[in-house]
Amino acid sequence: MKTYKPVISFLIFTLLLAVPPVLLKYFYNGYLLVKGFWPMFLFLSVLTFIVVMFVLIIQQKNNEMYAAAFLGATTFKMLACLVFVLVFIKKNHPEKLFFVADFMYLYFLNTVFEIYGLLRNLRNQNLK
Repeated sequence: MKTYKPVISFLIFTLLLAVPPVLLKYFYNGYLLVKGFWPMFLFLSVLTFIVVMFVLIIQQKNNEMYAAAFLGATTFKMLACLVFVLVFIKKNHPEKLFFVADFMYLYFLNTVFEIYGLLRNLRNQNLK
């Protein structure tokens, strides 16, 4: 199995995910974005990429461990995000409503991509 298709789709997804915040920054002076939004964006994007690649590598090595790797990687991502949120809040003291909206935008859309991409890959493996 080749991993270039998930990597290309992830890069396209990340670029599309960055468009609304960029538009908010330039047209609405970015007041809806918390200070430190882009490091948060980078952290969640890199973490999602690591999770997707980890699960794909596990699938290549042992297809029976796919579900366990997926659940483990998703749990790791959730815990890493919780630690990140704790550190981010303690360090930056962001506006609560804007922080929750920005974080949920990034977290849920990255998680949706992760689940959709990995399930689509699993479906393609089952068709063979």
